[in-house]
Amino acid sequence: MLPRRIEGYAIISADGMLANADGIMPDALKFPGDQRFFEQGLDGANAVAHGAHSHEQQTRSHLRHRLILTRRVATLAPDPSNAKALLWNPAGASFEDAWRALGADGTLTVIGGTEVFGLFLARYDVFYLSHAPHVRLPGGRPVFPGVPARTPAAMLSSSGLVAGSVQVLDAANEVTVTTWQRVQRATG
Repeated sequence: MLPRRIEGYAIISADGMLANADGIMPDALKFPGDQRFFEQGLDGANAVAHGAHSHEQQTRSHLRHRLILTRRVATLAPDPSNAKALLWNPAGASFEDAWRALGADGTLTVIGGTEVFGLFLARYDVFYLSHAPHVRLPGGRPVFPGVPARTPAAMLSSSGLVAGSVQVLDAANEVTVTTWQRVQRATG
């Protein structure tokens, strides 16, 4: 059994970065409107997937099942610090095995970092890509492997997602979020 829906959430700088060169999301990339949008989206998640250095830091974070992608384990292992978390090495265990072992059902929300976002490119049902056009992070960590040689939009598009609605999250800073959705093939 797989998640019924897989969503991704990221905010990026004008140059496609989600963190600075040290792998830290700087305050310059944090906007209250985007933070609210992110938290509201997480409220609908049954589980989250993220790397060892990413986390959502929300008041209800401890209530969610989570897959923590890491190379520190060979395959799958319980997280000793969180009974609802599972450490997963994608090189040693399939996503299907990890999801089954996690014991979650419903929506999986992917929240980063770079390699994690890239791993799910072919699986997203929807990806919410927030954009802060006045922030630049030279030498930073890209949202997807392959950025900046390719734009984040090109990466999403080549993975079968189509840009849809755009919502303004912070008018003063021109921060928007674009909803990228998987193209559904007609059946029958």
